[in-house]
Amino acid sequence: MDILWSPWRFRYVTEAGKADRCIFCEKAAGDASHDREELILCRARSNFVILNLFPYTTGHTMIAPYAHVADLVELKAETLREMMELAQQLQAALKAAYHPEGYNLGINLGKCAGAGVADHLHLHFLPRWGGDTNFMTVVGETRVQPEDLLATYDKLVGFFRR
Repeated sequence: MDILWSPWRFRYVTEAGKADRCIFCEKAAGDASHDREELILCRARSNFVILNLFPYTTGHTMIAPYAHVADLVELKAETLREMMELAQQLQAALKAAYHPEGYNLGINLGKCAGAGVADHLHLHFLPRWGGDTNFMTVVGETRVQPEDLLATYDKLVGFFRR
């Protein structure tokens, strides 16, 4: 059997889901001067764009509303519209920086649907490449990240400050 070392996984297993606070509300409430260390790429009027701390692929990003809502039906139309506009901008940024061959976008609503943060909806945006191990993480509990999160941040943040 091959063993791939992924030390970040232990942090996820021991910390994820144990907080009494909402990670999205906490990140959004923080001072914008700390956006790099918090991995926030963009603060728009109703949503913000943030790198996933435990990515499936390099460039795994999320778009979350500032409003603490769990369901799409609770989201204001202008917030949803802005979320999709940010998704377009994010795709352009990922395309320019990484040249992916495809993308997965998804919202998991509810714990049984796979939501790690079930009470604050967020849109996952994942760049994909042929042979990138696809869903190995689901069946093999393994991820291989070729790039540090801050390096990813530095590559993408400029696309949102134009």
